[in-house]
Amino acid sequence: MKDFSIKKLYYSISEVSKITNLEQYVLRYWESEFDELKPAKNRAGNRIYTNKDIQLILFIKKLLRDERYTIEGAKQVLKTYTPGQEHDFGREEEEEIEDTTQTALIFEPEGKLREDLIKVKQFLEELRERIRE
Repeated sequence: MKDFSIKKLYYSISEVSKITNLEQYVLRYWESEFDELKPAKNRAGNRIYTNKDIQLILFIKKLLRDERYTIEGAKQVLKTYTPGQEHDFGREEEEEIEDTTQTALIFEPEGKLREDLIKVKQFLEELRERIRE
């Protein structure tokens, strides 16, 4: 995964939920499923996530949602996981994404929102031209 240059030391579960575009209950569930994901807790008992935790969550999300691994399969891949390192999943290599786009992907469901919006824009521009004729 790329370094997202996150500047805070700790994040609440609601902040991580927004950053990763995952519901809070999903984060809590993954915590129970993946031994590697163990955010610390503050004095009040609230989860506090570090940058490494967020990178791990994004990696798990990529495995489960994009690469279509099962939870058991993702657990096997995570045995060799090291934060900040790209991993080969034994599948076709994906195109390298520019840093600016990579940061935007955090907030986009399945990373396709921008592409979809560009297609919609092109369609609307073509439609406008047809109407003007």
